[in-house]
Amino acid sequence: MQSAAFDRADLGWSDDDQVLETVRKIATEDLSPVANKIDQEAFYPSVIMRDLAVAGAFCGHLDKYGSRYDLAVDAMTEISRHCGSTGFMSWCHDVCGLYMEQSGNSALVARLDDHVRGNTLGGTGLSNPMKALTGIEKMALKAVKVDGGYVVNGCLPWVSHIRVGGYCGVIAGVDHTQDHEIMFLLDLDDRASLRECPTFSGMEGTSTWAIELSDYFVGHDQIIADPVRPFLKKVRPAFVLLQTGFGLGVTQGAIDSMLEVEESLGHVNQFLHDRPNEVQAELDELKAKVHRLGREVFSGSLDILIDILDARAQVSELSLRATQSALLHQGARGYLMSSPVQRRIREAHFVAIVTPAIKHLRWEMSKLMKADLAA
Repeated sequence: MQSAAFDRADLGWSDDDQVLETVRKIATEDLSPVANKIDQEAFYPSVIMRDLAVAGAFCGHLDKYGSRYDLAVDAMTEISRHCGSTGFMSWCHDVCGLYMEQSGNSALVARLDDHVRGNTLGGTGLSNPMKALTGIEKMALKAVKVDGGYVVNGCLPWVSHIRVGGYCGVIAGVDHTQDHEIMFLLDLDDRASLRECPTFSGMEGTSTWAIELSDYFVGHDQIIADPVRPFLKKVRPAFVLLQTGFGLGVTQGAIDSMLEVEESLGHVNQFLHDRPNEVQAELDELKAKVHRLGREVFSGSLDILIDILDARAQVSELSLRATQSALLHQGARGYLMSSPVQRRIREAHFVAIVTPAIKHLRWEMSKLMKADLAA
């Protein structure tokens, strides 16, 4: 623990309050003014992501920097309060760092400091694998074992926070075998092709692409886990818990929009459901729950995992309610395409459908509770 504290102090990240204050300043002064550009012009805020990294926004959850999931979630919340797309990319960057650290692969751990500092940027491509491993869809990437590693082929859709020269954590099923997958850090060099995705209703500034691989060789220095399933069982609670950060932030932004018109419209808005003080109380309670769960994210407890999945579902549901209420509070001005209120409604929809979606979360909780009862 002393070495972790030294590393954070050496980088200027020893004071959590100062980290959050710097993140808040960047989000307010630099990110907020370009949020509509990110949303409507597919502007990828890579420079701002690097500035946030330098501020310490992406270090908190890692063992090397103190394993502070409350700090990681709160930093993501501050970012998402002003731009849900950038908050989502923060989650992508955070979990990519999680994969690298938890891999135990010295070649990947050696790359972690550049990742956390924002010298390099990396995302995650686990949407398809997470669904494939629960039987919702088929695994998109296939690997064949060869001397010195694996050769991978296939097309992986909808991978965010990536570009040429970047990287992401992905999973491939090993061909001709059952229940054997590999997870690796996919370096997006000239061996990988990026293809444009269809236009989304939101999140266009997240640099989301489909990745096509043709005989892509994966060596040992890229392997995150082989086999995959024990590794995913370990990191899944952290993967899901970190996602709460951008949903909490979108919700806080919606409350801000409600309060913005309280002086001029409070006399009629008082007759609406989901008033700002009510939603804020729910949000504060949910955030406190997430902080508690963050202290037990690697406990291995089934009850903790179920609670984390439930908290993630509650965040989705609250963000949907809060953003709709913000529109009703603001009225016609919130219906303008340029309004942050309008943007947040679409961001909340994404919070609710990104893997694991609300239906996926409820399905997983049902299976886990049934298995626990049968045990």
